[in-house]
Amino acid sequence: MSDSNKDTIVVIGKLVLISVVAALLLGITYVPTSEQLKINEANSKKVILGELIPEASGNFEEVYGDTVDDDGNPVVLYYRALDSSGNIIGYAFFQQQAGAQAPLVVAGGVDSTFSTVRGMDVLSHEETPGLGAKIVEDAFRNQFIDIPVDSLSLSSSGGSIDAITGATISSQAVIDALNTKITSIEGAEE
Repeated sequence: MSDSNKDTIVVIGKLVLISVVAALLLGITYVPTSEQLKINEANSKKVILGELIPEASGNFEEVYGDTVDDDGNPVVLYYRALDSSGNIIGYAFFQQQAGAQAPLVVAGGVDSTFSTVRGMDVLSHEETPGLGAKIVEDAFRNQFIDIPVDSLSLSSSGGSIDAITGATISSQAVIDALNTKITSIEGAEE
C-alpha cells in the first residue's frame, strides 16, 4: 500500500472517530436537556394561557383526547379556565392551521358561553415578512380582544376583523384556526 493510501485511511479514520465522539456527546447532552425543554414549553404555555384569560389566575384544567403523542402521553385538546371557586370562566387552546406559506400555531381564548373571543396570539408562523408576518403585530392581534364569536370573520365577509393588506390568506388562517377550535370545544363541552 502506498503512503498516500495510508494517509487517506488515517484521515478517514480520524474523521470517523471525531464523528462518533461528536454523536456520543450530542446524545449525552440531549437526554438531560430534553426534560428541561419540556418543562420550559409547559411554563411558556401557562404564561400564554394566563395572558389570554387573566381572570383564571393560572388556574387551567387540561382536557385530554383519545390520541397520544410520540412519547405515549395523552394529547391536551384544550384548557378549561377556572376562577378561584373552580367555576369555568372560559376555555383556552392552541390550534395549528395551514397558513399562506406553512402551518401556523395560534393560541386563543373564549368565554364560558362561547359568545366572546377573549384574545389570540400567533405563536409560530413562516408567513412572508412584511405581509403575512404582520399577524403577530398588535394592530392585528388587538382586533380579537373581547369580540363576539359570531363576528369572527373578515370585514369583507361582514365580520369585524380587518385583513392585513396583501395578506388575506394569513388573516383568514388565524380566523379559521379560532373558529375551528371554538366550534370543536363547544361540541365537546355540550
